[in-house]
Amino acid sequence: MTDVPDPWNEFARQFGARLLAARAEKGFSQEHVAHAAGLATFTYRKLEHGESNPGTPANPRLRTIVCLAEVLEIPLSDLLPQPPEGVAPGR
Repeated sequence: MTDVPDPWNEFARQFGARLLAARAEKGFSQEHVAHAAGLATFTYRKLEHGESNPGTPANPRLRTIVCLAEVLEIPLSDLLPQPPEGVAPGR
């Protein structure tokens, strides 16, 4: 085990912040976005917090990300932050 922080934690946190900002801009509730995207409200809330389980960064499916962008009426590029630098693919 290492003390080096997982760079995907920050990516997931930024993704969640972008979800929250887009949702707030539209005036949508978490329940509305979750239902429209085919998610449980609990799952959507966790995405806004950038986690899937405590201490584990969110890792939503591609279909989920696309559905969220459509529901929020924003391009994917506005929803996704830049991936962490220096991270090997799949890590």
